[in-house]
Amino acid sequence: MELWGSKCMKKNKTLIAHMRESDKQPQSVWEHLCGVSEITGRFADVVGLREAGELLGLVHDLGKASENFQQYIQSGVGMIDPDSDDYVDTEKFKGRIDHSSAGAQLMFSYLKNEKDGLLTGQFLALCVASHHSGMIDCLSPSGENVFDRRMEKSEDFTHTQEAFSRLEESQRNLIMQKLSDERIRNSIITTLSTLKENSDTKDTLTFKFGLLIRFMYSCLIDADRIDTADFEHPENKQVRQYGNYVHWDELLNRLNIKIKEFENKENKNYVDELRNRVSQTCFEFAPKPRGIYQLSVPTGGGKTFSSLRFALNHAKANNMDRVFYIIPYTSIIDQNASEVRKAMNDCDEKGNPLDRIVLEHHSNLTPDEESHKQKILSQNWDAPIVFTTQVQFLESLFGSATGSARRMHQLANSVIIFDEIQTIPLRCVHLFNVAVRFLVNNCRCSVVLSTATQPLLNEIKSVERSLPIMPENKIISYEKELFSALQRTRILDERKPGGWDVNEVTRLALDELDSSRSVLIVVNTKRSALQLFQKLSEQKPDLVFHLSTNMCPAHRLDVLSEIRQRLEDKIPVICVSTQLIEAGVDIDFGSVIRYLAGLDSIAQAAGRCNRNGIRTTGNVWIVNPADENLDRLVDIRVGAEKTNRMLDDFKANPQRFSNSRLSPELMEEYYRHYFYEREDVMTFPVSEQSVIGRHDDIFNLLSTNSISTNNWKKKGLVGKILPFKQSFQSASRAFRVIDTVSKGVVVPYKTRGKEIIAGLCGEWYGNSQFYWLRQAQRYSINTFENAFMQLARSGGVREVKPESGIFYLDEQYYNEKYGLCEEPGNELSLLCF
Repeated sequence: MELWGSKCMKKNKTLIAHMRESDKQPQSVWEHLCGVSEITGRFADVVGLREAGELLGLVHDLGKASENFQQYIQSGVGMIDPDSDDYVDTEKFKGRIDHSSAGAQLMFSYLKNEKDGLLTGQFLALCVASHHSGMIDCLSPSGENVFDRRMEKSEDFTHTQEAFSRLEESQRNLIMQKLSDERIRNSIITTLSTLKENSDTKDTLTFKFGLLIRFMYSCLIDADRIDTADFEHPENKQVRQYGNYVHWDELLNRLNIKIKEFENKENKNYVDELRNRVSQTCFEFAPKPRGIYQLSVPTGGGKTFSSLRFALNHAKANNMDRVFYIIPYTSIIDQNASEVRKAMNDCDEKGNPLDRIVLEHHSNLTPDEESHKQKILSQNWDAPIVFTTQVQFLESLFGSATGSARRMHQLANSVIIFDEIQTIPLRCVHLFNVAVRFLVNNCRCSVVLSTATQPLLNEIKSVERSLPIMPENKIISYEKELFSALQRTRILDERKPGGWDVNEVTRLALDELDSSRSVLIVVNTKRSALQLFQKLSEQKPDLVFHLSTNMCPAHRLDVLSEIRQRLEDKIPVICVSTQLIEAGVDIDFGSVIRYLAGLDSIAQAAGRCNRNGIRTTGNVWIVNPADENLDRLVDIRVGAEKTNRMLDDFKANPQRFSNSRLSPELMEEYYRHYFYEREDVMTFPVSEQSVIGRHDDIFNLLSTNSISTNNWKKKGLVGKILPFKQSFQSASRAFRVIDTVSKGVVVPYKTRGKEIIAGLCGEWYGNSQFYWLRQAQRYSINTFENAFMQLARSGGVREVKPESGIFYLDEQYYNEKYGLCEEPGNELSLLCF
């Protein structure tokens, strides 16, 4: 290392990391390194690795000090005369100058010979080497030692020695001082050792090692993006909160006003009283220490504000930073975030969200392969209460997009509420369980598993991959009493040989409309929803409404609002919806028809019937559709198969299940068949057709990576075996929460949607980019890749700016009744996606 300093080349007066476009002011390499160092250290402090984080930040962009990079950036900003020998063609070299390897090589080459240095050196070097590309593989699936190859990359390409030599002597000394500080190595070893639990196997322990590396990588890339963005746009500091939020006491004062409204409500019925009891129980449970908690409350039991009451009081009691609501469907975010935002007084005079207290994040507007500009604009969950989706949560832990990974560290020291936990994709269960244990045990989190239908994550056959939920951590101790008291429906099993065709379902819906005046029909596919909507519209065009994810959140909110108004005014109404309505949407129909699905889904749909107990009872019809294709919806198809068995068992012996088709006993039995018998799916299997190129599973790729390790050995490759062998990048590219790749598209729904599209297509000034992107979340939909490509070919989608990766839909392709359409025009068409 000292030799590098002695080879010091002639230094430029200022080594430039970035040049601000607005006023051509430079940010020096050292200023950037120090800025990122401070922020990374602050982020990493929560896991006891502040000094390690500071070291990562201090070397991450060392390669920018090289002469090659300086010629590149100075040529690009006009500091070098195009006629000069030093001038380079920036377009030609864009993205081709490696400036992320130098810092990684510097650390690894020094640390690998120190005590515990091979392990700590690889731990740190992985973060720096990955900070532009996403987490790199240690071993590739084929057994190539990707990490060693990166560490041995030629000086001709990395310029490690040269870049280090171009720093000032005092700067080099500071880096060397931190590199030689054994306290940094010791802190990493200590933190890694704390990951081990009594139940751990080698697989689960190495999986958590990988999560800790990703956590540090997340700290680094978020710090890098923040420092870069705030230099380029100093006004960002007026938008960001940097973790300085309204105090929990103030938020609790605001929440208590809402709680008092519930408690003092006039003419309360038995449902209201039970909701207040649940709320009070959550309040009394809140002072407990960090841990994994279960909140089991029947549908309509008031989980949203009860869980918020627990979370805010728990966060205050344990000095925590944030509260996260992780929700399966954006439809629930629309409703719940709006309710919580009002309670938290986070709206302007016109009722528009301020996003200072309650932040919604559920948009896929930014593409998986983000441009530099999009990385700057990406949100990083900087608010005290964050509503986001399961997809965004899981992508932050396992996905390939750097925009998702940068958010991971923000989960630390938070209360994380998983609403409708039963909707966790089956193939993600092992990944999810061990990640939750990591977050709780090592990142100072508390987790609340909230649902009416608990999926028994604590009883996984592989004990080391289950969630340890202690009986004393079940918030509701009177669960059976509560479920019995909140039974407000009659479940009618109307399955029949051959199934129900669309005409028969239509007649049933119209009959129920005559008797109950409001009917909800929940189907499993968007095609079924549109088909039934069309058939019912032929007979009752003014009474029928459609809901699916082909409609943007603002559109769905408007439809839900109109339906609620009709229900309140006692005007007849029929709603045809996909399953987006059945989990957490606060709406109350007189009758529900549910296409056969998993028993948990049927229970959730039943929660929309007689929800508030204003009727003596309500009918919930279970029908088996004759022509619904579930071939691509495996979880729903298998769930329906298991439900068939459970309903048959109930018919044979109803007393065994407390004479209720939705009893906790029957639900538990359902999960034993659906959940446990499919444990081989829970590791997230991948096939030969995946980017892995073989049969394997993502849990293995992110832990011991046994097949890749054997491939490495079979090749007879010489050299040391790495402490960390994970195929991080390959696994992240194979990981998708939803099987089909989707693209976010902004839609021209009403005047506001068109204004947002115009704003995105226009010039961005100051904070306008933040504003338009946030507004666009409520006016965007996700389209499957094949549908997106078909729309692109027909001119249905266009890019707001060249290479922006942000797309909008032509208004001819959006219908005011049912949303996205394949064909232009407003005619009802079953060609809709």
